Amino acid sequence: MAEPEVVAEPEERPRRRGRTPQLIGAAAVLGLVAGTCAGYVVQADRRPTKLPSLSQPVIKQATGEVEPLSAAQDREVRTDGDLRKLLLAKPNGAREANWVPADGWMGLAAYADEYPDPGDKFSDLDAHEFRRAAVTGWKVGSAYAVNIRLVQYRQEDSMGAVDTSHNLQDDAESASPTDSWSIPGTGDGRAYAYNRGPFYSAEAHAWRGDIAMEIWIYGTKPISKKTIRDLAERQMERL
Repeated sequence: MAEPEVVAEPEERPRRRGRTPQLIGAAAVLGLVAGTCAGYVVQADRRPTKLPSLSQPVIKQATGEVEPLSAAQDREVRTDGDLRKLLLAKPNGAREANWVPADGWMGLAAYADEYPDPGDKFSDLDAHEFRRAAVTGWKVGSAYAVNIRLVQYRQEDSMGAVDTSHNLQDDAESASPTDSWSIPGTGDGRAYAYNRGPFYSAEAHAWRGDIAMEIWIYGTKPISKKTIRDLAERQMERL
Protein backbone atom coordinates (compact mmCIF):
# COMPACT_ATOMS: atom_id res chain seq x y z
CA MET A 1 0.00 0.00 0.00
CA ALA A 2 1.40 3.35 -1.07
CA GLU A 3 2.30 5.77 1.71
CA PRO A 4 0.13 8.90 1.82
CA GLU A 5 1.71 11.92 0.25
CA VAL A 6 2.89 14.45 2.83
CA VAL A 7 1.89 17.98 1.89
CA ALA A 8 4.25 20.63 3.31
CA GLU A 9 2.58 23.47 5.19
CA PRO A 10 3.16 26.87 3.61
CA GLU A 11 5.60 29.10 5.45
CA GLU A 12 4.02 31.96 7.32
CA ARG A 13 4.42 35.14 5.34
CA PRO A 14 5.26 38.38 7.03
CA ARG A 15 2.35 40.74 7.15
CA ARG A 16 2.48 43.68 4.86
CA ARG A 17 1.91 47.08 6.24
CA GLY A 18 -1.16 48.72 4.78
CA ARG A 19 -0.82 51.73 2.57
CA THR A 20 -3.23 53.84 4.63
CA PRO A 21 -0.51 55.63 6.64
CA GLN A 22 1.37 56.38 3.44
CA LEU A 23 -1.74 57.78 1.79
CA ILE A 24 -2.57 59.91 4.83
CA GLY A 25 0.99 61.25 4.95
CA ALA A 26 0.95 62.06 1.25
CA ALA A 27 -2.41 63.79 1.56
CA ALA A 28 -1.13 65.87 4.46
CA VAL A 29 1.89 66.99 2.47
CA LEU A 30 -0.24 67.85 -0.55
CA GLY A 31 -2.67 69.77 1.66
CA LEU A 32 0.18 71.75 3.17
CA VAL A 33 1.59 72.60 -0.25
CA ALA A 34 -1.84 73.56 -1.56
CA GLY A 35 -2.53 75.75 1.43
CA THR A 36 0.81 77.48 1.08
CA CYS A 37 0.23 78.16 -2.61
CA ALA A 38 -3.24 79.56 -1.90
CA GLY A 39 -1.74 81.81 0.71
CA TYR A 40 0.75 83.20 -1.77
CA VAL A 41 -2.02 83.85 -4.30
CA VAL A 42 -4.15 85.74 -1.74
CA GLN A 43 -1.18 87.75 -0.56
CA ALA A 44 -0.17 88.61 -4.12
CA ASP A 45 -3.61 90.19 -4.79
CA ARG A 46 -3.39 92.49 -1.75
CA ARG A 47 -1.96 95.98 -1.77
CA PRO A 48 1.41 96.23 -0.07
CA THR A 49 1.12 97.41 3.54
CA LYS A 50 3.47 100.16 4.64
CA LEU A 51 5.81 98.95 7.37
CA PRO A 52 6.40 101.05 10.48
CA SER A 53 9.59 103.02 10.65
CA LEU A 54 12.55 101.25 12.19
CA SER A 55 13.84 104.42 13.76
CA GLN A 56 12.90 104.95 17.41
CA PRO A 57 13.26 107.99 19.64
CA VAL A 58 16.67 108.17 21.24
CA ILE A 59 16.65 107.84 25.01
CA LYS A 60 19.09 110.17 26.64
CA GLN A 61 21.66 108.31 28.67
CA ALA A 62 22.11 109.35 32.26
CA THR A 63 25.37 111.05 33.07
CA GLY A 64 27.56 110.79 36.13
CA GLU A 65 28.96 107.88 38.09
CA VAL A 66 26.84 105.31 39.94
CA GLU A 67 27.61 105.41 43.63
CA PRO A 68 28.23 101.90 44.99
CA LEU A 69 26.43 100.67 48.08
CA SER A 70 28.23 101.24 51.33
CA ALA A 71 29.33 98.31 53.46
CA ALA A 72 26.43 99.04 55.80
CA GLN A 73 23.93 98.75 52.91
CA ASP A 74 25.48 95.83 51.01
CA ARG A 75 24.74 92.67 53.00
CA GLU A 76 27.14 90.52 50.97
CA VAL A 77 30.03 92.79 51.89
CA ARG A 78 29.23 92.27 55.57
CA THR A 79 28.68 88.52 55.48
CA ASP A 80 31.65 87.74 53.21
CA GLY A 81 33.97 89.63 55.53
CA ASP A 82 34.84 88.86 59.13
CA LEU A 83 31.66 87.18 60.37
CA ARG A 84 32.82 87.54 63.98
CA LYS A 85 32.28 91.29 63.77
CA LEU A 86 28.53 90.68 63.34
CA LEU A 87 28.25 88.83 66.65
CA LEU A 88 26.79 90.60 69.65
CA ALA A 89 29.40 92.00 72.02
CA LYS A 90 29.77 90.58 75.49
CA PRO A 91 27.70 92.77 77.83
CA ASN A 92 29.27 94.75 80.64
CA GLY A 93 29.79 92.70 83.76
CA ALA A 94 29.64 89.36 81.92
CA ARG A 95 32.53 86.89 82.08
CA GLU A 96 34.25 85.11 79.20
CA ALA A 97 32.96 81.61 78.47
CA ASN A 98 35.59 78.87 78.45
CA TRP A 99 33.82 76.91 75.70
CA VAL A 100 34.27 79.65 73.06
CA PRO A 101 37.21 78.97 70.68
CA ALA A 102 40.12 81.34 71.20
CA ASP A 103 39.87 82.75 67.66
CA GLY A 104 36.04 82.77 67.59
CA TRP A 105 35.78 80.31 64.68
CA MET A 106 34.45 76.76 64.44
CA GLY A 107 35.29 74.50 61.51
CA LEU A 108 33.18 71.65 60.17
CA ALA A 109 34.63 68.96 62.47
CA ALA A 110 34.50 71.11 65.61
CA TYR A 111 30.93 72.21 64.94
CA ALA A 112 29.77 68.63 64.21
CA ASP A 113 31.41 67.50 67.46
CA GLU A 114 28.85 69.59 69.38
CA TYR A 115 26.11 67.11 68.45
CA PRO A 116 25.31 63.68 69.98
CA ASP A 117 26.36 61.83 66.80
CA PRO A 118 29.28 63.81 65.30
CA GLY A 119 29.76 61.41 62.38
CA ASP A 120 26.21 61.72 61.09
CA LYS A 121 26.20 65.47 61.74
CA PHE A 122 29.48 65.87 59.84
CA SER A 123 27.96 64.18 56.77
CA ASP A 124 24.77 66.23 57.09
CA LEU A 125 26.67 69.52 57.33
CA ASP A 126 28.87 68.58 54.39
CA ALA A 127 25.77 67.79 52.29
CA HIS A 128 24.26 71.17 53.26
CA GLU A 129 27.47 72.94 52.16
CA PHE A 130 28.70 74.15 55.55
CA ARG A 131 31.15 77.02 55.10
CA ARG A 132 32.10 78.35 58.55
CA ALA A 133 30.73 79.28 61.96
CA ALA A 134 31.50 82.34 64.09
CA VAL A 135 30.96 81.84 67.82
CA THR A 136 30.75 83.93 70.97
CA GLY A 137 29.46 83.43 74.49
CA TRP A 138 29.55 84.66 78.07
CA LYS A 139 28.43 83.97 81.63
CA VAL A 140 26.21 86.30 83.65
CA GLY A 141 27.12 85.63 87.28
CA SER A 142 25.71 82.29 88.37
CA ALA A 143 22.33 83.00 86.75
CA TYR A 144 22.88 81.84 83.17
CA ALA A 145 25.34 81.31 80.31
CA VAL A 146 24.89 82.35 76.67
CA ASN A 147 26.22 80.74 73.49
CA ILE A 148 25.66 82.40 70.08
CA ARG A 149 26.61 80.96 66.70
CA LEU A 150 26.37 82.39 63.20
CA VAL A 151 26.63 79.42 60.84
CA GLN A 152 27.24 80.24 57.18
CA TYR A 153 26.57 77.96 54.20
CA ARG A 154 27.77 78.16 50.59
CA GLN A 155 24.25 77.54 49.21
CA GLU A 156 25.35 76.62 45.71
CA ASP A 157 23.14 73.53 45.40
CA SER A 158 21.04 73.67 48.58
CA MET A 159 19.48 76.15 51.00
CA GLY A 160 21.62 75.21 53.98
CA ALA A 161 20.77 78.16 56.24
CA VAL A 162 16.98 77.90 56.05
CA ASP A 163 17.04 74.08 56.18
CA THR A 164 19.24 74.12 59.29
CA SER A 165 17.10 76.71 61.02
CA HIS A 166 13.88 74.82 60.32
CA ASN A 167 15.42 71.51 61.46
CA LEU A 168 16.53 73.05 64.74
CA GLN A 169 13.06 74.52 65.22
CA ASP A 170 11.54 71.07 64.66
CA ASP A 171 13.93 69.62 67.26
CA ALA A 172 12.97 72.36 69.72
CA GLU A 173 9.26 71.71 69.22
CA SER A 174 9.70 67.98 69.74
CA ALA A 175 11.41 68.67 73.08
CA SER A 176 8.10 70.14 74.36
CA PRO A 177 9.09 73.66 75.40
CA THR A 178 7.10 75.38 78.15
CA ASP A 179 6.82 78.49 75.96
CA SER A 180 7.65 79.60 72.42
CA TRP A 181 7.50 82.96 70.66
CA SER A 182 8.13 84.42 67.22
CA ILE A 183 11.18 86.64 66.80
CA PRO A 184 10.15 90.06 65.43
CA GLY A 185 11.64 91.01 62.07
CA THR A 186 12.77 87.49 61.15
CA GLY A 187 9.84 86.04 59.22
CA ASP A 188 9.71 82.53 60.67
CA GLY A 189 12.33 82.77 63.43
CA ARG A 190 11.29 81.41 66.83
CA ALA A 191 12.48 81.35 70.44
CA TYR A 192 11.79 78.59 72.98
CA ALA A 193 12.03 78.26 76.76
CA TYR A 194 12.19 75.13 78.93
CA ASN A 195 11.42 76.25 82.47
CA ARG A 196 10.47 73.09 84.32
CA GLY A 197 13.65 72.79 86.41
CA PRO A 198 15.89 71.86 87.98
CA PHE A 199 17.79 72.75 84.79
CA TYR A 200 16.54 75.68 82.76
CA SER A 201 17.31 76.54 79.16
CA ALA A 202 16.16 78.57 76.19
CA GLU A 203 17.08 78.70 72.52
CA ALA A 204 16.37 80.77 69.40
CA HIS A 205 16.72 79.95 65.72
CA ALA A 206 16.37 82.18 62.67
CA TRP A 207 18.08 82.69 59.33
CA ARG A 208 18.89 85.46 56.90
CA GLY A 209 20.44 84.87 53.48
CA ASP A 210 23.14 82.23 53.83
CA ILE A 211 23.48 82.49 57.62
CA ALA A 212 21.65 80.53 60.31
CA MET A 213 21.59 82.07 63.79
CA GLU A 214 21.60 79.89 66.90
CA ILE A 215 21.31 81.14 70.48
CA TRP A 216 21.47 78.82 73.49
CA ILE A 217 20.98 79.88 77.12
CA TYR A 218 21.44 77.65 80.17
CA GLY A 219 20.65 78.79 83.70
CA THR A 220 19.91 77.92 87.30
CA LYS A 221 16.70 79.97 87.21
CA PRO A 222 13.80 80.26 84.73
CA ILE A 223 14.76 82.22 81.58
CA SER A 224 12.33 84.96 80.65
CA LYS A 225 10.79 85.71 77.27
CA LYS A 226 12.49 89.11 77.29
CA THR A 227 15.95 87.60 77.83
CA ILE A 228 15.89 85.15 74.91
CA ARG A 229 13.83 87.25 72.47
CA ASP A 230 15.83 90.41 73.09
CA LEU A 231 19.10 88.62 72.37
CA ALA A 232 17.73 87.01 69.22
CA GLU A 233 16.21 90.22 67.89
CA ARG A 234 19.35 92.27 68.48
CA GLN A 235 21.57 89.61 66.90
CA MET A 236 19.40 89.36 63.79
CA GLU A 237 19.42 93.15 63.41
CA ARG A 238 23.20 92.96 62.97
CA LEU A 239 22.74 90.71 59.94
